[in-house]
Amino acid sequence: MRSMRCGIGYRRCYSIIAEGSLENMVKKIQKKIEHDEEKTYSKIAIREYRNPTNFGVLEHPDAVGMIKGTCGDTMKITLKVVNGKIHDARFWTDGCGGSLACGNMLTKMIKGKTPHDALEISQKDLINKLDGLPKEHSHCAKLSVNTLRKAIKNYLERKGMLKDELV
Repeated sequence: MRSMRCGIGYRRCYSIIAEGSLENMVKKIQKKIEHDEEKTYSKIAIREYRNPTNFGVLEHPDAVGMIKGTCGDTMKITLKVVNGKIHDARFWTDGCGGSLACGNMLTKMIKGKTPHDALEISQKDLINKLDGLPKEHSHCAKLSVNTLRKAIKNYLERKGMLKDELV
């Protein structure tokens, strides 16, 4: 196909790709992205969004909360509560690295807590635990905390334990 020529001839272009130059170019771009991230995000936030250990949805959860944030990101948090304490938590998001970092860290923070204690976690607490977030991503912490609150409200409603101040 003539349209696939890259200005140096089809065979030469194919040869460059075959030699791994495309792979090298992709690696260079990835390193540039990682370098830029490291200037923007804390090491903790980077660790959380690059390796989210609690990403996913629990089967047969005791509680579910889902919110679409003002930025367009959606987050879902599912909880498993055993003996009055959050035994397991998972999150799902279609959002950015900030949403991934916040969702993952928040689900780590709530394990072992009662639902009422987990309600005490604030946006600021989450941002502090991540060692900061860029200002333009602080809404990700708000989305995560609000989604958790919705999940806990769902749990308390199911158990008939909802207090008026949560509504």
